[in-house]
Amino acid sequence: MKNWYAIYVRPRSEKKVAKVLSDVGIDHYLPLQRSLRKWSDRKKWIELPLIPGYCFVHLDLADRLQVLTLPNVVQFVRFNGQPALIQPSHIEFMRRMLSQTEVDFTISNQMPAPGQTVEITSGPMIGLQAEMVSEKGKSRIIVRLEALNNIIQVEVPLSQVALVDSAAPAER
Repeated sequence: MKNWYAIYVRPRSEKKVAKVLSDVGIDHYLPLQRSLRKWSDRKKWIELPLIPGYCFVHLDLADRLQVLTLPNVVQFVRFNGQPALIQPSHIEFMRRMLSQTEVDFTISNQMPAPGQTVEITSGPMIGLQAEMVSEKGKSRIIVRLEALNNIIQVEVPLSQVALVDSAAPAER
């Protein structure tokens, strides 16, 4: 009987694994979200994995060796020593969520800490970098912007910010 399973893949190889799975005829799902990326000379919409490092396969567990031998596949996600089953409703939820253009979402496993630099990734202040000041509930944060020798504190949805690499200098 076929079920959905999650597999770990090597970093930044989710699309490669999805292509190989297609080539060998294994039913799979790689949830991708559109994201606006900014370079010094242009802005561009690109598709990034919704959950980096993972891809979902729909197969009979007896066929798992066929998946494990593919390039860039690390292993199946396990729970209690067995490959973890993913509910079909969860796969369907991700598909519906990603098909909605008016829904703004992000997946993160960490909340920015006070003092960390974040970049606003959507909304009217897109592209601005700010300092995270405090948490306001589970889905909103307060950021501080310095402009014209004044400090402006703004409440921003957590879904509209991304942590800035601490190695890069902050632009305010």
